[in-house]
Amino acid sequence: MDPQDQRNFIIAMVLMIAFVFGYQALVVQPQQEKRQAAQELAEQQQESAGVDTSASVESGQPSIEIAPSVEEALQANQRLTIDGERVDGSIRLTGGILDDLRLKDHYTTVEKVNELRLLRPTNAEYGYYAGWYWFDGSQPVAGPSARWQVEGNDTLTTGSPVTMTYTSDGIAIERTISVDENYMFTFADRITNTGSEARTLSPLGSIRRHGEWKGFLEATDPGSSRTSGMALQGLLGVFDSELTWRNYKNLDKGKGLKKADDQGIRRASEGGWLGFTDKYWLTSLIPEQQYEFAGRYERLSRANGPILQITATSAGRVIQPGETITSKNRIFSGAKEYAVLRDYEDAGIPRFEDAIDWGNILYYVTKPLFSLLYWLEHNLGTFGWAILALTVLVRLPLVPLYNQSYKSMAKMKKLAEPMKEIQERFAADPQRRQQEIMKLYQREKANPIAGCIPILLTIPVFFALYKVLYVTIEMRHSSFAFISDLSAPDPTAIGNLFGLLPWAAADVKSIPIIGLVIGIGILPILYGVTMSAIQALSPPPTDATQKMIMRFLPLIFMFVFAGFAAGLVMYWVWSNTLSLIQQYFIMRRNGVETELDKLIARLLGRQKEEA
Repeated sequence: MDPQDQRNFIIAMVLMIAFVFGYQALVVQPQQEKRQAAQELAEQQQESAGVDTSASVESGQPSIEIAPSVEEALQANQRLTIDGERVDGSIRLTGGILDDLRLKDHYTTVEKVNELRLLRPTNAEYGYYAGWYWFDGSQPVAGPSARWQVEGNDTLTTGSPVTMTYTSDGIAIERTISVDENYMFTFADRITNTGSEARTLSPLGSIRRHGEWKGFLEATDPGSSRTSGMALQGLLGVFDSELTWRNYKNLDKGKGLKKADDQGIRRASEGGWLGFTDKYWLTSLIPEQQYEFAGRYERLSRANGPILQITATSAGRVIQPGETITSKNRIFSGAKEYAVLRDYEDAGIPRFEDAIDWGNILYYVTKPLFSLLYWLEHNLGTFGWAILALTVLVRLPLVPLYNQSYKSMAKMKKLAEPMKEIQERFAADPQRRQQEIMKLYQREKANPIAGCIPILLTIPVFFALYKVLYVTIEMRHSSFAFISDLSAPDPTAIGNLFGLLPWAAADVKSIPIIGLVIGIGILPILYGVTMSAIQALSPPPTDATQKMIMRFLPLIFMFVFAGFAAGLVMYWVWSNTLSLIQQYFIMRRNGVETELDKLIARLLGRQKEEA
């Protein structure tokens, strides 16, 4: 390099680094601190509550006072402690409401510092809570205001349930709450009629979310709430083995439960469940499957914001004087992990695996594809190796097709010069030129579109894998090599020298304009390089405009793939690499000199001259 050019290059690098450092200190860091403070404030703010099962709420109801912090909100009510194998939190004794739940194995960030809080106290901003109650018609017997008493142990752990009692108006209830090794809470009730008349009681489950939906999604999981456009978030349930859903955006527009009657109620005679789903998280009511149940969605108005409510009511049960009946209803609240949901489905909860958004059109591809990925991960140790192995498995059945395609490409590459001659000879006669080109194809038995067929066959796999990486929690915060999260974009960037400089790639990418360039990571660059190499092996377009477009495509796709999940880009880079190797050897076997061969020849020729 010329000394003047070296000096200019060094000055440019120094100015770029100075700009990045300055932007980091003056813009990015203050913004981060502001966002962190806002998130902490959101986690601390609370909203006083209670579960109102009425069908409508008057708009003039007074505002609910917000508690200053989560801790103070929790202290405002008597509680029993939850310390399960994978969850912790507490249950509010008034109403027996599950309104404080954190997930021990999942965190808000990849650094795994703060446990993800899924359920929030009833008196919290963005309150999110669930419970099972008993009603006599429309009158609560053990409703949201019932004051339960703890009998004996007051800490709920996996394998150690807690017992609560409640007595009112001729009804005595003994409730045993248990939590399994995952995220399932069981409410086992023994109801005794201590009065002199028969009573008909119905169990009613309720889940509520307070506030605007964009706000409570952000409060629950700030990272995934910003990247959840392709994942269903909203109401989700199963009625008589039929999956039904409605996203929050449509719920906000006034749409309710699909196939509901005029009162907004949908009934099921063969079991099912109903809940609210986020990208990775689900809270669901699971009534006893042997009874009919009715599901309902309502949007309730409050002076301080809306409340989204779903209820599931089982058929009424007649209890004679002195008679005792038992009832067992459940609440699932946790991560939508494939193996966990599958086990619950095997245990009798219909279509529980489909709480994961496999997609409508690609359902028959995404679900088997993830099953294969999941099996590979368990045998290879990480999803990174599983993705690489999956790429090989997807390509193996297509190897013969790829071979034929590359042979055709090799023929097309050989025909580049004859086609150029035809172009020049018949430049003034396009019709004759096309005829001569077709004759050349027929004589040499070349097919110009054969090279596209394998790519077309892999497109469904590409989109299915994109969906799988996007919606399955198993990919969330899953690391491989230098990648800290396979479901997030490449964590490296040119601007931080691919991790060597002490600032995050996300901060580099957030720099206006220049961040688009210096925010490109290793994997998108490798994708651009491998795509360019494949183009070099392929026959060039005869049209000058097409040739120019093709030259710029790797650069364009490099920027496009910069925002994709790292696992998906890794799949495509590895697929390109395999294609490159396979195509190169087939080209050589068919006597075609590639651009790589020409480059090696030039280098060797230069070395000989220097010798």
